[in-house]
Amino acid sequence: MRYLGELHGAGHLKIGDQTIGRADYEIEGYMVRVGEVTGSGEIRMAAESLKEVFGRTDVLLETHDGRLLGIRFSEKRLPPASDTAHVDVTGDLPPASDWHH
Repeated sequence: MRYLGELHGAGHLKIGDQTIGRADYEIEGYMVRVGEVTGSGEIRMAAESLKEVFGRTDVLLETHDGRLLGIRFSEKRLPPASDTAHVDVTGDLPPASDWHH
């Protein structure tokens, strides 16, 4: 596994066509095999909105540049009133050459 760098910005969490709310993200990218990139990091959003989606398996993050990323929550529980969650990220991540250290 090779560290590629970090992506950060703002986007929207979605379930299907429904937008749940605005989310800020910081994702660290890793190349696990040639041509296969995965990520992990944090998302931050309003605590009520985060509580609404926490633990679901069908959550997408639409980034500011139009990428759709699959979000899997890596923690078993969300602390009360928390506005931050740790996530594993898959989907339309940039290729290894587009990450910045």
